[in-house]
Amino acid sequence: MLKVALPLRLHLSLVIVVGAALLNYEAWPWLGVYGAIACIWAALLRVPLLQLSGLLGTELIFLSFMALPLGWERASFLLVRSLVCLVTMNSFLLTLPPHSFGIALKSLPVPAAIKENLLLAGQYLEILLDEVTRMQRSAQLRGLNGAMGWLRYTSAAMIGALYLRTLDRAERVYAAMVIRGYNGTLPVDSTFRPQERFVLLVAWAIAACLTITSYRI
Repeated sequence: MLKVALPLRLHLSLVIVVGAALLNYEAWPWLGVYGAIACIWAALLRVPLLQLSGLLGTELIFLSFMALPLGWERASFLLVRSLVCLVTMNSFLLTLPPHSFGIALKSLPVPAAIKENLLLAGQYLEILLDEVTRMQRSAQLRGLNGAMGWLRYTSAAMIGALYLRTLDRAERVYAAMVIRGYNGTLPVDSTFRPQERFVLLVAWAIAACLTITSYRI
């Protein structure tokens, strides 16, 4: 796995996601560049491909329900752009050590309330990931092996059950945090070293150039 400090890893992931999300509509060549960057990022972090593909499949089913009513031409670009963002952030989350998301969030220059919401969202994604893994294991026990078997198993009913199970677990986790004294305060401070600041500045400059030039086509 790429040895990068958690705060810097989070910031670099956000650079890719924000840059791709702000691309001009139908800027396919630029989206392809971001897609290649996302794949390289996943390879550098050495993400477990089976876990990543299972999580992406579930998330894209959710997104397709919202995007397809917009029309196939527009939905195709939105779905591919969402895929690039999901590959990037899922790669970060899947390689994140347990209970360390708050440490990475501490470096974000945003209000404490937003950090708290992001922390809870990150915990929800960790729970979602665990539930998807359980569903995949259950599917394998029923003889549904491989990608096609998993897609047959992931029906609309199973997506609903997954949402309810993860929501219930997330509420129980948050209640346990409150009982243990959680009041929205995140853990230890996190600062960047000069080399990390330079890397982050270069990454933002590259992302800004790519995204801005997509509006000049």
